[in-house]
Amino acid sequence: MLLTIANVLSPEALRQARELLAQAAWQDGRASAGRQAAAVKNNEQLPPGSEQAKALQALILQALERHPMFFSATLPKRVLPPMFNRYAGSANAYGRHVDQAVRYLPGGLQRVRTDISCTLFLSDPADYDGGELCIADTFGEQRVKLAAGDLVIYPGTSVHHVAPVTRGARLASFFWIESMVRSDEQRRLLYEMDLALMALRGEHGETDAVVQLTGTYHNLLRMWADT
Repeated sequence: MLLTIANVLSPEALRQARELLAQAAWQDGRASAGRQAAAVKNNEQLPPGSEQAKALQALILQALERHPMFFSATLPKRVLPPMFNRYAGSANAYGRHVDQAVRYLPGGLQRVRTDISCTLFLSDPADYDGGELCIADTFGEQRVKLAAGDLVIYPGTSVHHVAPVTRGARLASFFWIESMVRSDEQRRLLYEMDLALMALRGEHGETDAVVQLTGTYHNLLRMWADT
């Protein structure tokens, strides 16, 4: 499921994020890439142990926890700490690649399956040219360039790339999620059912039918979830 979620970061949170990024000391992005990705990766990243990275991680994770659509769409079991990249100048693109299937939480003691890939845009799209996140999908390639503060989620199995930035700088956060529901198809069904339930509840209240359908949603989640 490829889905965009608007306004994950509030204007105030976005302002704080940009202030922190303005203080950043960027490094070669290949430091976090696997063998295949490193051959086509040409960007900069914020060192994950820096003060700015830690403050940004806390800011974004708090915003995600407060966003109901994020939980509904991803059903997160584990969220890897957000990372941050910059595309500008000669370090301006990332070729076609697939994300690593398994990554490690900081400290390297716990493995996380990367069911869902996430990109949170931090730059205003008017401030740079190019830089689209291009995701191979069953309906063809999807080119994504969102407003600052908006998030795109897509299957970690997808081949994707970032088009060259030809003007300005593209700043973003990226991270991965291990979902309680491993199957992308099952997550999509649960998400669509949850949306329909919210609409029915808003229009008709807690009718007997809504209660029964809510029970069906939770029974499916109980059947499919790995907690």
